[in-house]
Amino acid sequence: MASVGYARVSSVGQSLDVQLEKLQSCDKVFKEKRSGVDTGRPALKQCLEFLRDSDTLLVTKIDRLARSTSDLYRIVSELTEKGVNFKVIDDPSIDTTSRTGKLVMGILALIAEFENDIRRERQMDGIAKAKHRGVKFGRKRELTDEKVREIRKLRKAGETVPSIIERTGFRRPAFIEPCKRSTYCRRVTYHR
Repeated sequence: MASVGYARVSSVGQSLDVQLEKLQSCDKVFKEKRSGVDTGRPALKQCLEFLRDSDTLLVTKIDRLARSTSDLYRIVSELTEKGVNFKVIDDPSIDTTSRTGKLVMGILALIAEFENDIRRERQMDGIAKAKHRGVKFGRKRELTDEKVREIRKLRKAGETVPSIIERTGFRRPAFIEPCKRSTYCRRVTYHR
């Protein structure tokens, strides 16, 4: 039943001293100088791996742990699954060992879900607007209309699919898949 601290500052020029002083009662403290936006935070990863059932994770401020509400909810959910408690020293209302703390975390979970829904809506709106402007998504078609005409001519001349692939330089899947869905090669026999 260890108390484990996590301290983070965003840049090399900032000091961890204030956080470390508040976390001095912890059995172990993980610390790093990395941006909260940086998803590769090795000390946080080590900290989360170190924590065991009945341990308590302490941070001085909630923004030291997570970059967003959804990130916070993801981390706290991971802690909860492991049976780890979570407390914020500068904000006693965030304490998963108390009823009030659990309520606050539940509200944060709803906010995280709301943020995700808004983000998803914005993304879908952006995609719809881009499609309306004529932006094409996905891979560029390998078989253009001109190449399809060339293939038709070769097939009419009696060429086999492997020889057409070799002659035109297409990748086999780029040729075969469209042929399965298309009228221009319905009668194609696929010789290997």
